[in-house]
Amino acid sequence: MATAKMAVAGPAVVGLERKPEGEAAELKKRNEELEAELREIRQREERMRTELERAWERLRVAEEAEERLCFQLGELEAEAVEQVRDYHARIRSLTAELSQAHNLLVLQTAASPAARS
Repeated sequence: MATAKMAVAGPAVVGLERKPEGEAAELKKRNEELEAELREIRQREERMRTELERAWERLRVAEEAEERLCFQLGELEAEAVEQVRDYHARIRSLTAELSQAHNLLVLQTAASPAARS
């Protein structure tokens, strides 16, 4: 009976010895696959980081441009207000001159000899 147990145990031990070698090869292959996948992930991450940095740079440039445009718009608005005030003052001045000329004309017309006849 002891021989029967050995016979059964014999091939099982041999199979176990081969199995770890097969497992080691599988594990090595799986490890290489995982390392390759990790390299791809790191490359993708680096590309995304680079793209993010570019996007941040574009955003910074856009914000600076916006600030310059807002400044220029403020200057134009101030200039427009100044021009409106100048034009309004000129209109008041011309209106006053016109009113004086009209008053003089009325006075001259009333004082002229033809107006009396």
